[in-house]
Amino acid sequence: MDLSLANRATGDHMVVEVGGEIDVYTAPRLREKMVELVNAGHYHLIVDMEGVDFLDSTGLGVLVGGLKRVRSHDGSLQIVCTQERLLKIFRITGLTKVFPIHDSIAEAVAPAQ
Repeated sequence: MDLSLANRATGDHMVVEVGGEIDVYTAPRLREKMVELVNAGHYHLIVDMEGVDFLDSTGLGVLVGGLKRVRSHDGSLQIVCTQERLLKIFRITGLTKVFPIHDSIAEAVAPAQ
């Protein structure tokens, strides 16, 4: 399986739509995309993982690295994911305490209540 990446602006956020597998072979492409967006001045990222079939530790590392990168610019990185098999990985690793995880892009861009 391959990795598909697309990005689009939604308000003040840049949405990165990810599809396929995020693993040791494809994760560098996701890293490059996030570095490219941050270097272009986009510091509020939403990673839409609804199309992701597989996520390994390398992929998690890329997400954590992306979070560190945007935080160095007072930015944010949020995850959109409703797939239980992926949410379980975030829970087991404790990353649910690190990343805001939302059910939809609309929820991710909504002002905090």
